Amino acid sequence: MKKKRRRIRVKKRFFLFLIAAFVSVLFLKSDWLATWMYPIHYKDDIRASASNYGLEPHLVAAIIRAESNYETGRESRKGALGLMQLMPDTAHWVVEKAGFEKVNDDMLRHRADVSIEVGSWYLNALHRQFEHNQVAAVAAYNAGPGNVRKWLDSGSWDGSMETVKEIPFGETRHYVQRVFYYYNKYKDLYPEF
Repeated sequence: MKKKRRRIRVKKRFFLFLIAAFVSVLFLKSDWLATWMYPIHYKDDIRASASNYGLEPHLVAAIIRAESNYETGRESRKGALGLMQLMPDTAHWVVEKAGFEKVNDDMLRHRADVSIEVGSWYLNALHRQFEHNQVAAVAAYNAGPGNVRKWLDSGSWDGSMETVKEIPFGETRHYVQRVFYYYNKYKDLYPEF
């Protein structure tokens, strides 16, 4: 009976030691854990496209994280394609306006570099359309520029992060909050990106 109790105590101590070691690693190596939880894939493509269109790479990465979590080949229930989840009509409009040649839906869906380039061009167009207001541009990326323009013109929303809870569409409200959460996380974890 004593041996059994001693074995149980030894097992409990060992288990507590493992928990203490795990918690220590979490706190001491929190940067490692954070970068594991919030990775950025396709860094070179993101940097190149962000640079081409005067965007912050952290913002492009945050949109990709919110849209597809870096999974190529994704197609939403509504039909949005690729890493940056552009609707086909929007993507075709971008391809035509930007003069991209030989870009098709299959390339948008499966090629990270194409999706990032087309999505970044579109984000830059929204950024310009909303007078360099990043928050309004991100909202427009989700809800469409017509809806965001209506909200701004009617006074339903002022386009700021402080009043994001006033965005009339719940999906867009949560989308903007999620994108800027990832954006700030990425800026903290990858300052040199």
